[in-house]
Amino acid sequence: MVRNGEIAAEDAKRVLRRYWWILPITVVACGTIAMSLAMVLPKKYTSQTLILVQQPTVPSDIVRPVVTEDLNHRLASMQEQILSRTRLEPIIEKFGLYPELRGKVHKEDLVERLRTSIVVTPLVSMPGTQNQSLPGFYVNVVFDNPQLGQQICSEITSMFMEQNAHALEQQATRTTSFLSQQLAEAKAKLDAQDGKLAQFKRQYLGSLPEEEQTNLSFLMGMNSQLEANTQALSRAQQDKAFNESLLNQQQANLEASQAMPGRNPETLEQQLNALQDQLTVLQTRYTPEHPDIIKLKNSIEQMKKRLAEEPQANPSGSGNAQASRSEPPSMQQLRAKLRQDELSIADLTKRQAQIQNQIGLLQARVQASPVVEQQLKEMTRNYQSALEFYNELLKKSNNSEMAKDLQHQQEGEQFRVLDPPSLPVKPSFPKKEYFLGGGFGAGLALGLGILALIAFSDKSIHTERDVELCLQLPVLGLIPNLKEHTSAGKSNPLTENGYSPFSTRA
Repeated sequence: MVRNGEIAAEDAKRVLRRYWWILPITVVACGTIAMSLAMVLPKKYTSQTLILVQQPTVPSDIVRPVVTEDLNHRLASMQEQILSRTRLEPIIEKFGLYPELRGKVHKEDLVERLRTSIVVTPLVSMPGTQNQSLPGFYVNVVFDNPQLGQQICSEITSMFMEQNAHALEQQATRTTSFLSQQLAEAKAKLDAQDGKLAQFKRQYLGSLPEEEQTNLSFLMGMNSQLEANTQALSRAQQDKAFNESLLNQQQANLEASQAMPGRNPETLEQQLNALQDQLTVLQTRYTPEHPDIIKLKNSIEQMKKRLAEEPQANPSGSGNAQASRSEPPSMQQLRAKLRQDELSIADLTKRQAQIQNQIGLLQARVQASPVVEQQLKEMTRNYQSALEFYNELLKKSNNSEMAKDLQHQQEGEQFRVLDPPSLPVKPSFPKKEYFLGGGFGAGLALGLGILALIAFSDKSIHTERDVELCLQLPVLGLIPNLKEHTSAGKSNPLTENGYSPFSTRA
């Protein structure tokens, strides 16, 4: 008797000992049915091929691949394209598939039926490997004809190979074309920035930051030249004023001597005295090595020689009268010096104006240098950015060209058939061993279910505990079975175990 919905071990043993024959019957029956189904069901054959992904022969650090899309996504995209209606209908027409269904079902149903018979399974990478990319994939075609299944598998495999090669080449071509267009635009922008930078440098030539130190050096040199020129101009003006004073003095002496009758101041002695007086004045201003002092000393020496050679007496006064009509050499020398001083003053004044103009130009360049430097930095930064962008695009374009050539030479990533489509000999469905094992398992499960149902439906009393639960009275003792039979010839259910329990109330 089952209590609380739980089958005890004693109940299970009792049911199994009594109804053991149910298990062999259900197992044999289900196995027979399964084997019959395996013999009756239409057979399916699976043609399989393995396609491996061959990595590029050139390392990726030398030529970076153009296609960086994950192979799983690319494989899913190719699978959707290959298993589309436009790609499967030609296969149905080419091999004449499903002739018995032609005209009975729609073309879409035939395509869907062929699509369900094609299974693409990615190959899983070995755990622990560094490269976790997809190593390859299987293509399985399940069909009722092994030869047709092999042909369909070969066709699908060729479509995968062609689709992958076309996709890689098309991607490389599009990438190269895009990079070439971007490179041309980047070059145009770089040339424009280069032209602006060159024009700016020509416009502000001399005020550029790298020329600031040179301008400062030139400015210091010009200041020194201006100071030296100013000093030279001052000396020339002083010399002119001094020579003018000497000339005026000699002119006054000459006029005074011509106004007094009987006196001729232009004798050699007077000229010598005048030269000595002039030497005395110059010695107070210049050193003995000054060219004017040396020249004046030479004149004095010549004058002394002339005095020594000239006779002591001059009876005739005609010579003095003739000499009085012309200027003495000292006055002519002074006039020549004055003309030279005027030329020197004019030249120094012109030179001073030129130096001042150059100083003003250099000062303007130095003052404008910070503003020019800021503008130049901005233009240089724009040019440098354009140059870096152009160089980066140029590098990518060259890499894309090499990747495209690599793909043309079939040295890049490509699919390689490791195992050609197989010609199946045994059907992949139904498999007799699987059906037989499933039938035996189902028969065993069915037999155990029947036995459990029998155990749950058994309400007879077999143990002392069953009596207590059924009568809800305590058992005082057990009496051996006296094999008393009822009038109908059936045994009492309480005496099946050989004992007749008696109960009484406490």
